[in-house]
Amino acid sequence: MTSHIQIFDTTLRDGEQTPGVSFSFDERLTIARQLEDWGVDVIEAGFPASSQGSFDSVQAIARTLKKTTVTGLARCKKSDIDATYEATRDAVSPSIHVFVATSPIHLKYKLKMTEKEVLRTIKEHVSYARSKFDIVQFSPEDATRTPLSFLVQCVQVAVDAGATIINIPDTVGYTYPKEYGFIFKTLKEKIRHSEQITYSAHCHDDLGLAVANSMAAIENGATRIEGTINGIGERAGNTALEEVVLGLHVRQDHYQAKTQIQFEKTKLTSDIISRYAGIRIPRNKAIVGKNAFSHESGIHQDGFLKHPETYEIMTPQLVGVKNTELPLGKLSGKHAFQEKLKKLGYHISETDQIALFKLFKAMADKKKVITDRDIHALIQGTEHEQHAEFQVESLQLQFVSNGVQSAVVVLKDKQNQTYQDSSIGTGSILAIYNA
Repeated sequence: MTSHIQIFDTTLRDGEQTPGVSFSFDERLTIARQLEDWGVDVIEAGFPASSQGSFDSVQAIARTLKKTTVTGLARCKKSDIDATYEATRDAVSPSIHVFVATSPIHLKYKLKMTEKEVLRTIKEHVSYARSKFDIVQFSPEDATRTPLSFLVQCVQVAVDAGATIINIPDTVGYTYPKEYGFIFKTLKEKIRHSEQITYSAHCHDDLGLAVANSMAAIENGATRIEGTINGIGERAGNTALEEVVLGLHVRQDHYQAKTQIQFEKTKLTSDIISRYAGIRIPRNKAIVGKNAFSHESGIHQDGFLKHPETYEIMTPQLVGVKNTELPLGKLSGKHAFQEKLKKLGYHISETDQIALFKLFKAMADKKKVITDRDIHALIQGTEHEQHAEFQVESLQLQFVSNGVQSAVVVLKDKQNQTYQDSSIGTGSILAIYNA
């Protein structure tokens, strides 16, 4: 049976915690509309109690979106919960995300609370949130560094107080897939009324495991994944949602899960976030990077041209990229070079192609990337050598005054007849062309 995985986007909240990133009011609305168009289930639009600007943008997003659940972050404080309620109440589907830290290090140094005090505050504030919202998500912050026995207690108290969604945040990107998956497995087994609860995964990428951990959560019962577009976020970033949704799609045979994401709008969504955040997408970024559908190795290019699936597990069109690129470089083979000539409109004999390929390989040894312009120049240069009517016999330049130079040019034709002329110009290039 195929399960539905909800996609919870926190680009506008956790993603904006990326150093140097600050979305304007209009940018936040544009991003929210694009996320809805892409097909996310939930948008965490911000932290309403943190500032008037955040409150206003969350409220505007809640009033704008047509079908997506809008949620806001709130600490275990009644004033935070009230602010989130006022900001999201006009949404087609309002919800709240309440959190409190539960790990020993947070309790001792940040909250200065005991475990009993934390359990009381969870009960009090989740219950208060449920009095205002039908959908209440609770997060035990730093869950993956919280002793599992105490984590189970915190989650049970939250569920008993009315939480409908339990999110397990790997706040500092500390866990690994097997360990993270075991947390979900344990909660589903030990929490009373667990079958009525949605379990959500929220991972950070400090050890480069955010996506892997999220997939492990799905394997162990999570039905909601939280993250950001392009994986932006503080420190090393968050789970890259585009990688999760395409991973589920490509390996549906394994995960038996699907989302409602419109895959063909993935690249556009990624580009919009990149532009507004001012963060370039790495060339080798999975799914949306410039090199994601590029092949330079001669062996790979040859295989791809024979059948794309030899080296691609998805088509570029699936995610909204027009075509696979076969950039030419020193590792490119004859097949890719011939294909490039065809695409550029050249019809060249096999003999000439062999000669051109040798020239191309010599050029590729000197340049990192060979552009279309280089190929044009290579061919035109060869044609020039084969069909040139004149050759430069001699060239003499002389400075005249005030930047003016004179040029004397001598040309020779195929019959060895010479032609000479001279001229002046502001600079040597203009003087030569005038001559």
